[in-house]
Amino acid sequence: MSDVSPCLNCGACCSHFRVSFFWGECTSAGGTVPDEWVSSISPSRVAMLGTDCKNVRCTALEGEVGKGVSCSIYAQRSSTCREFDASWTDGQHNPDCDAARAAFGLAPIAAPSVMHESGPSVFEVVAIA
Repeated sequence: MSDVSPCLNCGACCSHFRVSFFWGECTSAGGTVPDEWVSSISPSRVAMLGTDCKNVRCTALEGEVGKGVSCSIYAQRSSTCREFDASWTDGQHNPDCDAARAAFGLAPIAAPSVMHESGPSVFEVVAIA
């Protein structure tokens, strides 16, 4: 087992959900998300490019889903991305994480069986039978 974030070997959420948020998070409005990475979906909301279509894949996602991924604008990502946690982050289950992983044939993240008092949670991926 590893204490490395399971997100670094996943990326399913970035290729499964539309990532939309208030336009005020864009750099032109004083926010952090680069304007060139979004498209307008309503007068007050934008979506990350690549997530506002049928075959979703955020254009900021680098790597291969389920193998090894990263976000090219991680430090500038939207609140939608910052607030989306992998299952069992801080002890909380996230069914949306499980759904995104399942869409790519990835097993859900199992609840940690042992919590370390002095360290981070340990994540384990369980196989789908």
